[in-house]
Amino acid sequence: MRIVLGSGSRYRAALLHRIVPHFEIDSPDIDETALADESPTSLALRLATEKAAKVGKRWDNSLIIGSDQVALLRPKDGSSEKVLGKPGNFKKAQQQLQICSGQSVIYRTACCLLNSATNHSQIFHDDYILHFKSLDDQQITDYLNKEQPFDCAGAIKSEGLGVSLIERYEGDDPSTLIGLPLIKLINALNKENYLVLKNQ
Repeated sequence: MRIVLGSGSRYRAALLHRIVPHFEIDSPDIDETALADESPTSLALRLATEKAAKVGKRWDNSLIIGSDQVALLRPKDGSSEKVLGKPGNFKKAQQQLQICSGQSVIYRTACCLLNSATNHSQIFHDDYILHFKSLDDQQITDYLNKEQPFDCAGAIKSEGLGVSLIERYEGDDPSTLIGLPLIKLINALNKENYLVLKNQ
């Protein structure tokens, strides 16, 4: 079956290309505003599902991949988790890294694999955690000037120079951190009779 990535993210496209050599890209345009009292996990799962559903209406007989990610700052003092969005500019990225210093950030990536021929969907999520070093202002400034990760939640590209800010990684699948949980996605594709190794 044809594979369609329902995302405009170049990071997700690069990840998917590791396991699927040929796929279509169709970026959904949906409202990503959280509902009242919606938890971050529920938000990510709902948006991944809505993205797949919207793209699925445009592609028949296809396997549609929708995905969404939330980054959650988990303070060591036990206070409530805080959602970190994409900073968009230097100042906001600087503020994010200052509050992440010495703390842990959970990257929760939700995914929906929709078979548009049968309307059957598989919805799942995976977590990956970054434990940040204690950072001083000069480290933060140097990093942001060199990498400019303004389109990344938490203001870090861990697959690049961002590794210099990390004390420890925690999780089963590092691709989850970048935006697509490949291990769980491969399992979902297998259940739809798309065998990754046979389709290379």
